[in-house]
Amino acid sequence: MECPITIKARGRPREFDPEKALASALRVFWQHGYEGASMADLTEAMGITKPSLYACFGNKEALFKKALDLYEREKLCYIQAALDAPTSREVVERLLRGALDTHCGGSDPQGCMGVISTVVCASEAASIREHVVARRASSEAAVVARFERAKAEGDLSESVDPRALTQCLTAVVQGISVKAQSGASREDLEGVVDTFLAIWPSR
Repeated sequence: MECPITIKARGRPREFDPEKALASALRVFWQHGYEGASMADLTEAMGITKPSLYACFGNKEALFKKALDLYEREKLCYIQAALDAPTSREVVERLLRGALDTHCGGSDPQGCMGVISTVVCASEAASIREHVVARRASSEAAVVARFERAKAEGDLSESVDPRALTQCLTAVVQGISVKAQSGASREDLEGVVDTFLAIWPSR
């Protein structure tokens, strides 16, 4: 990310590192959601002033979308690896274990940044909700396609509806996120994953 901005620190110009600032903004959004993250919270965490934030990242909505890009690149990279697994059950296990590691990590905020930001979005932030939902739909479409392939290969029963199965999986992943944010233990959530895998409809 190119951002030729300097800010003053005790009278001396200091280089502004946009990547580090964006990573800090990501943590604020992840912890508080879009609406819960105030500009004061963001500028304090990023170590910059409001004018510097606007000059480099645009407004709060633009900053959130850039933070979401970073979140997907760094925290959700397990999704593509999961889709490359040889069987549908392995796909699901990698997705669920990856969600556990991401949403229940020791150093990162608990829960999913996208879920946190959409659940509490009021009408004033409808565009943010729509943006996050659109991204989620793209990921879900990739999972549907993978399950359709699994069905064609005989890995899933002919009676299985790949789209409905994907919706079921999505509900479990989002449920894990919400429960993690509300304080559920890693052990309890691993039990959810194990139970879901035990009833997976593979042949």
